[in-house]
Amino acid sequence: MKKLFILIFCLISFQSIALEKKTTFSKEVFNKAQSEGKIVVVSSWIKYCSSCASQMKVLNKATDDFQNIVYLNFDVGNKEISKLLNVQYQTTLLIFKKNKEIYRSVGETSKSEIYKAIEKSLSNNLSISINTKVSIDS
Repeated sequence: MKKLFILIFCLISFQSIALEKKTTFSKEVFNKAQSEGKIVVVSSWIKYCSSCASQMKVLNKATDDFQNIVYLNFDVGNKEISKLLNVQYQTTLLIFKKNKEIYRSVGETSKSEIYKAIEKSLSNNLSISINTKVSIDS
């Protein structure tokens, strides 16, 4: 009986995590933020992924802690967006500045590392530059 209770609790917990996830990425919002000179942070997730939920929590907090950033996310199962951004895995984190991808990581959930990447993107010293021009046609 105790094992059954634990199993039910875990299923409800995972389902509540999944319910909080909603795709916020759209071409229109992405392009508008880029044209306004904002830093765009994009993350990917899948349903029932606890590390995805951890990363999203850090990124939601970052939108309060940093000015001039827009945070967007999407379900990696959305093949159109995944292909558009060349993302194959959940918890992929992308940062764009001036229409260029300047940062990419997979699986990063550490607040300090994510904040460090955002801080570098806000500075003029882009030592993490990847130089991939990104402009998405509507």
